[in-house]
Amino acid sequence: MQVFFLIFLFVLGSCFGSFLCCEARRLHIRSTTKGKKKLSSRSVCLDCGYQLKWYDNIPIFSWLFLRGKCRKCGKKIGLAEIISEIGLALTFLALGTTINVASASTLEWAVFFAILALTMFLAFLAVYDGLYGELPVIYLIISIICAIIVLILKEWIPLSISPFSLKNILDPLASVAILGGVYFLLFIISKGRWVGDGDWILGTALGLALASLWLALITLFIANILACLIMAPFIKKTKTKKIYFGPFMVVAFVIVVTFADFFNSVISAYDIMGL
Repeated sequence: MQVFFLIFLFVLGSCFGSFLCCEARRLHIRSTTKGKKKLSSRSVCLDCGYQLKWYDNIPIFSWLFLRGKCRKCGKKIGLAEIISEIGLALTFLALGTTINVASASTLEWAVFFAILALTMFLAFLAVYDGLYGELPVIYLIISIICAIIVLILKEWIPLSISPFSLKNILDPLASVAILGGVYFLLFIISKGRWVGDGDWILGTALGLALASLWLALITLFIANILACLIMAPFIKKTKTKKIYFGPFMVVAFVIVVTFADFFNSVISAYDIMGL
């Protein structure tokens, strides 16, 4: 049962990855043309207008079969499509390993689906930021709403069976201060030259969902390491100082959520040793 569930999530993730990348390009066209350019309701090549057939829209396989080019005009489709399809497929697969299909409670399923919904909006933001260096405000707001739902389900609903403590309030606040506050300070100090004005809002959403000081610190560390390693050649080549942190923050978030039990066990071990 678990194996079929993971396979289903992989396929579902690849489909959503394809859809989100297409929607990101559509949103950018609508925003840059102020809605003047009419867009087909069907998937088309943005260069020649060729309407894609159903067999051109099979996630991952169609891109590989066509070698990343339009069937009609031969123009390159780009790497964003295949990266988003494979990336979200692997993301859904990874998140699927965090829940046991056979024994999960209703609340565990609720948390899982809330995180899955949040991840889809985060994936859209990551794709859009990676393509255009922007984070659409409406999707940032939706992500924060989803993150609050995750927080309520994960941290506050269980209070009905466990006593309330100040930690239930301080942990989410500390997490937001780390992920949202650090990027906000970087934005203010650099006056937008290092990071964008949407990065701290995205960090706030991630902080709310994680609701843990240590998990937020780990996410911040992983995001910045990935950004430095991957963007270093690009920065050196273009002489730019601004890094679009959105994709790296989302990837780091998924890694931390997937391995949250491991990270929490390490944190608990250090707490026990008084470190």
